[in-house]
Amino acid sequence: MERPRPRDTLLWAAFALPAVGADRLGLNEPRPAWQQAAGLGALAVAVAVSRRRPLAAFTLTAALNLAAAPALFDVSYGPALGVLALLLGLRADRVRPAALVFAAVAGAGLAKIALVGVDPAPEGVVLLATLLFGCVFPWLGGRYWRQSRELAEAGWNRAARLEDERRGAEERARLRERARIAQDMHDSLGHELSLIALRAGALQVAADLPEHHRAAVADLRAAAADATDRLHRIIGVLREDDEPAPLTPAGESVEQLVARAAESGLPVRWEPTGAAPAVAPGGVTERILYRVVREALTNAARHAPGAPVTVTAVRDAEDAAGTTVTVTNGPPTQERSASSGGSGLRGLRAAVTVLGGVFEAGPHEDGFQVRAHVPAQPAPPTTRPAPTAPFTRARRRVVLAFAGAACAGAVLLGGGFGWYAYTKTRSVLAPAAYAKLRPGASAEEVARVLPERAVTDPPTERAPTPPPGAHCRYYRASGELLVSVDHFRLCFDDEGRLVAKDVVPRAGLSGEGREEYREFAG
Repeated sequence: MERPRPRDTLLWAAFALPAVGADRLGLNEPRPAWQQAAGLGALAVAVAVSRRRPLAAFTLTAALNLAAAPALFDVSYGPALGVLALLLGLRADRVRPAALVFAAVAGAGLAKIALVGVDPAPEGVVLLATLLFGCVFPWLGGRYWRQSRELAEAGWNRAARLEDERRGAEERARLRERARIAQDMHDSLGHELSLIALRAGALQVAADLPEHHRAAVADLRAAAADATDRLHRIIGVLREDDEPAPLTPAGESVEQLVARAAESGLPVRWEPTGAAPAVAPGGVTERILYRVVREALTNAARHAPGAPVTVTAVRDAEDAAGTTVTVTNGPPTQERSASSGGSGLRGLRAAVTVLGGVFEAGPHEDGFQVRAHVPAQPAPPTTRPAPTAPFTRARRRVVLAFAGAACAGAVLLGGGFGWYAYTKTRSVLAPAAYAKLRPGASAEEVARVLPERAVTDPPTERAPTPPPGAHCRYYRASGELLVSVDHFRLCFDDEGRLVAKDVVPRAGLSGEGREEYREFAG
């Protein structure tokens, strides 16, 4: 047992106050001092173990209540029972042990009522109602409180984790953007350097160019090719083949790219098909096709200088937003550069296939052909944030538990009050019938005027001393409910003859209330 804490001491004092005060105020039958001391000691033990063993603390308090009252409804220890049930729901992890203890308490209480109870039916209803409203409801409140704290803590932890993930995502996005910029710079500058080398090659073969200038132009062309290779080795390593294309459109369209390459001296033709624009402006499709055409033109300028190039674009009839682009070049007519191949086509293949397209690149007749088909890309769906399922399920379980307990409580209370009204109204002996009874009457004569039931909770403390050897029955003088009424007492001998009849006044009237029925005494 752990060392008591100041809060535990205050809790025990709060439990001890009704345990001692109920007897002093007359709310309970007076109890011996040793019983009060034993009850206070049991409450102290329950409070001491309530932190580590809340189930044991509740079980001990429930046993104390059952010992004091078979129906579990006891003014002295009832508050402690409700509070410890609340702490049980707040501190215990599992539900099944608590449910088994509740069932055990109900079984023990019903068994005790059946053995020593005066009127088992109403006492059983009171037991179940006390167990429901004094134990199960507080326990459910503690469970809800516990779940609320756990969910709040989980929410804060999730928020912290999401914040860390957001920071990590931002850092990864910055790194990807830097790599993307380097990749785009590599592709753009490589394309421009290829066009510079192409123009230098055209200038080198000009007929009116002096010989010493021709050598300088050859050196310029070689320098452009070397610069392209160095750019590929330095920046090209940052290329991520499996990364999708950026969503921002290129600065120029595919048609403008082809026109600029033609102005630079590349023998390229643009052959769109169909009345609609061959490549729809904006979006992922144009960006991917722009990269395909740019890479294909760059390779044609570097590896097949002087070869005619044809760029065709077709909008599919079955897929209005899908586009197929084909770049075809013939055999080279000039001396090709000594630059090595890169990973541009491999990266384009990954970018096209990740969008569900088809990418083909390889020899075609005497030259080379690059073909890419990009299907229509649907707009990103607008999604609402999904509700937090764990929170919703937890709230639903708590609401259903409370609703079920409330319905059961309403049934128990309704049934208990109905049984109370039935037993009270069926135990009423009319004053006129009481006046006809005479001492010495036989059991048959008395039975003709008696009601169906006798009072199960007779006011013996207010009744006079019965005749020696007689057994007495009590009947209500009025059918009023929820108030104290006068009672008639009939005492019989062993042969069933009426030997005495008395009027027991209602609470607060002492003996004066008998005057009201003096005329019926006979």
